[in-house]
This record gives sequence, C-alpha cells and structure tokens, in this order.
Amino acid sequence: MVFIRKFVWAMVLISLGSIPVAAAGVTYKGTEGPGLGKHIVFVTGDEEYRSEEGMPQLAKILAVHHGFTCTVLFSINRETGEIDPETLDNIPGLEVLEDADLMVLFTRFRELPDEQMKHIVDFANAGKPMIALRTATHPFNYIKNPDSPYAKYTWNNPTAEHKGGFGRQILGETWVNHYGHHGVESTRGEIVPEAKDHPIVQGCEDIWGGTDVYGITTLTGDSQPLIQGIVLTGMKPDDPPHAEKTVKHPIAWIKTYTGESGKASRIFTTTMGSSQDLLSEGLRRLLVNAAYWGVGMEDQIPARSNVVIVGDYKPTPFGFSKHTRGLKPADHALN
Repeated sequence: MVFIRKFVWAMVLISLGSIPVAAAGVTYKGTEGPGLGKHIVFVTGDEEYRSEEGMPQLAKILAVHHGFTCTVLFSINRETGEIDPETLDNIPGLEVLEDADLMVLFTRFRELPDEQMKHIVDFANAGKPMIALRTATHPFNYIKNPDSPYAKYTWNNPTAEHKGGFGRQILGETWVNHYGHHGVESTRGEIVPEAKDHPIVQGCEDIWGGTDVYGITTLTGDSQPLIQGIVLTGMKPDDPPHAEKTVKHPIAWIKTYTGESGKASRIFTTTMGSSQDLLSEGLRRLLVNAAYWGVGMEDQIPARSNVVIVGDYKPTPFGFSKHTRGLKPADHALN
C-alpha cells in the first residue's frame, strides 16, 4: 500500500512538473483544476516563522490539487545564492509580479532596494488581490535608507498620512503586540458568527496553531473579521482557553484597498501562518479558500477544499536563527 501511494504521488509530481525561476525562486506549474491559467506569486522573507518552508508547501497544494501555477520567491544571500531569511534586503525575481493574478506576502522587517520594492507597491496599486500572513502586518522597516520613496511603508510610520505603514494602510493593521504569551500560549481559531456563511470559511471548523494571538488595535477601512483567536493555556490543541485573556482578537479578516490606479484590491490577512501552523487542516483550507476568493473565484470554492499535504512536510519549529541552512530555491522543486 505504501509503495502504491508513493508511485501515485510520483506520477502526479512528474505530470505537474516544477520550473526553477532563474536562481531566485521556484515555480510549480498547475496542469489541472479550477485555478488553471491563474498565477500566484509568494513573496517570502521572515527570520522567525519559517515562511521559506511553509509557503512552498502551500504553493504545492494550490498547484497540485487546484491547478494554480505558483511561484515562490525567497530572501537570497547575495554571496552564496542560498535561501537566507536573515538577509533583509534582497528578494530577487519580484518582476514576476507584473503578470501575477495574486500575491501572497509573508515578510518581516524587510528593507528592499527601490528597484525590488517597486514591484510589490505597483502590484498593490494596480488593484490586484493580496493574501498576507503573520508578520506581513509589519513587512517593511526602512532604517538604512530613510530617504527611499518606499520608507513610508515602514511598519511604525508615525505620520498621519501613512501611520502604521504598509500593514495598517493596506492590510488593515500593523504590529501591536503578542496578546498570547509567545511560545507558551497557542491559538484556537473560531469563525466569527457574522461570517459563518462567507465562502472563505467553508470547511474551516478546526483551526489551531502554535503561534500566539497577536494584539489588534482597530482594523482600518472596510475590514471584516472572519476568524477570531482564542488564547489557549498551552501549546496543544486540547489545552483549555485562558481564563483571563478572554478578548477574542481577529486573527483573519478581509478588506479592500484602493491604490493609485483607483481600482480596489481584495485583501485577506491572517496573523497565523508559521510553517507548523500549516499542519492544521483548517488553516490550510482557510488559505486555499482565500486564494479562490482573492481571484474572484469564490463561486468555485468546494464545500471542503482539498488541502492534503504534498510530499513530505516536516516543518521546523519557529524561532530566530533556526532556519535550515545551505538550501537554494531549486531544493524546493517537485521531484
């Protein structure tokens, strides 16, 4: 039985194929499914939550099971060409956003060169949809180059016009604090009652993750909470809710953002998303459904989207300086 399963997966992966994008990223070409013809670009780069592991897995799920072509870009060490989330100023390959249908952003405190950052900002201003995960609420931090035209997107920008930077202005919120005790109190996701019929939450009745609940001030614009976070007393799914931290902060919401083009972008943001969080079937389904919704295909979201893990997936625990070293984007290709 094990041999048959492995043989079937091998045939699927061979037919699907994987195409390296220069040395910057990796592309999984969808060949069959509702997403055929749609291109999703994942922009990763965080030192803590292993986006360089989790996003390739999510991309494989969307490609293999749903037909989307998915490109994953990484923070790259300029000297070695290796994936290095501690390199804060280099995510090559962002020009592929010009023809993308959806951007998935999972970065933390990046300070990209203007020629790279321009592609991200142009995408947002074009009215195209975005999905943002965890530290994407505080994705950029311009310290070395405060005169950059993109410094206004710094996460803690204090000015009235750009307060809270990219996170608050575009996604709905910036970094506030850890409401749950980081690394000690995990998160149970609960569908907001008013959102129970929204297509994104279909089949998402079981969401849990080891990352803690982020604090929220006030979500901006037309933000609509979909999932609220319950702080648990420990790091297991069956741990009881915290008796004192009873505020249910939104941990997933949708909104629109109208940039310079005058076109409104569909935005989905969640403060969950570590590589280990993706072991939660409910969270994987939430993200897959959000991709369908983002590109305007909500009427094609199945009652229970297929979110079976593709290949072997053994994510590294979150934490600083814990990323797997020596890997290049091609190492994430489907074999």
